[in-house]
Amino acid sequence: MELREFFNEGAIQLDLKGESKDEILKELIGLLGVDEKSQGILFKMLKRRENLGSTGIGKGIAIPHCRSLVVNRLRVAFGRKTSGVDFRAIDDQAARYFFLIVAPPLEVSNQYLPVLGKIAQFSKEPDVSARLDQLTNPSEFLALLQEKGV
Repeated sequence: MELREFFNEGAIQLDLKGESKDEILKELIGLLGVDEKSQGILFKMLKRRENLGSTGIGKGIAIPHCRSLVVNRLRVAFGRKTSGVDFRAIDDQAARYFFLIVAPPLEVSNQYLPVLGKIAQFSKEPDVSARLDQLTNPSEFLALLQEKGV
């Protein structure tokens, strides 16, 4: 399993407009292409998850994630906000790179945790932040995932 398989160009936004954690979450959810009611449900689920503890893992990276019945398979999105947003990350640094993961409560393939782990592994690569800063289009993001082999 490679991360590249889960992303498509339509779910990658390199210029997020949101100025707050809530706005960023809503924008990321919008990349999944679900209906308005489902977007509202996902937002509530992600907020509930964030209230348990921030998904800001440090180094400018946040991985908001949840399980919800509004999706029938694992869905992911990536967004970048170069100026950063306070996500209450563990290192107190603003988050600039956002990996959204949403999975159904019961998934036969059980890919939710492996995908979360692979994103965390990818994020820890020493050059990843600099490379994410330099992206100019979604295909470059997909190429970076492929190059890193995660």
